[in-house]
Amino acid sequence: MSRTGQRPPVSQPSQGHKRNQASSQQGGGSSRKTGIKLMANAGPQQRAEEEQRLRNAANQPQPQASLSHSTKQPKLTSLLRSSEYGLQRQQGEAEGWKSAVHRYISLYNQAETEQHVQVLSDFVTDVEHCERLRCRLERLRERELLRGVLPAGSETKAELVRVNESPSEVSVLIKLHIRRRMEQRGRFYMEERSEYERLWLCPAGKSWDVMRVEPIISERRPRYGTSTENWMTVDDYTFSEGERSAPSMPYLNYDLFPQFKHRQPGIPYRRDLVAAYADRWWNEGNPAYELFEVNCTNYVSQCVFAGNAPMNYTGKRESGWWYKGRNKGQESWSFSWAVSNALTHYLGGSRTSGMRAESVFSADELQLGDIITYDWNGDNRFQHSTIVTAFDAAGMPLVNANTVASRHRYWDYRDSYAWTEQTKYRFFHIADLM
Repeated sequence: MSRTGQRPPVSQPSQGHKRNQASSQQGGGSSRKTGIKLMANAGPQQRAEEEQRLRNAANQPQPQASLSHSTKQPKLTSLLRSSEYGLQRQQGEAEGWKSAVHRYISLYNQAETEQHVQVLSDFVTDVEHCERLRCRLERLRERELLRGVLPAGSETKAELVRVNESPSEVSVLIKLHIRRRMEQRGRFYMEERSEYERLWLCPAGKSWDVMRVEPIISERRPRYGTSTENWMTVDDYTFSEGERSAPSMPYLNYDLFPQFKHRQPGIPYRRDLVAAYADRWWNEGNPAYELFEVNCTNYVSQCVFAGNAPMNYTGKRESGWWYKGRNKGQESWSFSWAVSNALTHYLGGSRTSGMRAESVFSADELQLGDIITYDWNGDNRFQHSTIVTAFDAAGMPLVNANTVASRHRYWDYRDSYAWTEQTKYRFFHIADLM
């Protein structure tokens, strides 16, 4: 399948870790530098004793570095791969909580590939999480069978974000990055997503057990902004009928995109640019914008704006669709820019200028650069937004998202912990001319 857009630049390996030479050899000798000098003025017997002491010291083994907190701590950004556990065991690495995390990642990847929870539930003692994972994998397996899709390979990496250690327990916050290669009707595509989980581990003899697992379900957290004292949930805000139809003038943030200052009306919506932007920034924040705690709608708004959709500036956060950034600590953007429920109501409103959208009945009516919003509880309060960036072999949308960073993920999100039987969707086809 062809790909639209640029991939993020591949980070280079760190150059900060270099080997230290423990000893040096000169010519054919084997003496070790010890930092102790011979006594030049000593007698023959004293010098002989000193030479013998130095030879004994040179033959002593060097002490090994301890892994306790008194020595150098491991970097929390080190990556653990699902394929490394077997190699680690073959090399005889000492059992510890890191080994247990390695094994968890390996079994998690196996469960994702086989779409069965058994391999992980035999290792994790958290019955509640195993049941939660079982339901998700069953939904995934059923969906892939109906789509005629087979997993052709999977790899899971984990980044250690935070570690809290005590003699009786270790809690680890990890960022999982899952890459699944999918085959459908002889065609292949790569699906990626990043999720956070918190693990609690306890020692059990010479090994460690994973006692509890808590997935961080960010799609369900309807906050916007970065400050805790100035936020609003989707339950606190919707557009009124008057606000939906309020007139507004097209507005562009000239500081961010000066090249669009003199644009003319009737500019085509560049769906290819939307997909390219979405693929570039799917797993990180564009530094030109604020990075919100829950970033999905902010990300979708940026993607649509990158496709030439004009902002509708009203100066009121309750109306229009606009972004000016943060000025002297004040947040300056519309709710529709950053809150999924507000964006849903904005796109569902009628207007004759600026960004316009048509609500369609099914996902197969969508095109590249169109938008899907998600109501997990079926109460008409929308909590998540995605952007269409590709299509599978059957012509169904694959989407990108942020917060829970996803790239070319199947649109229905039945593989998410946030999904429920009450989930509802809104499908928006963006107008071709702005």
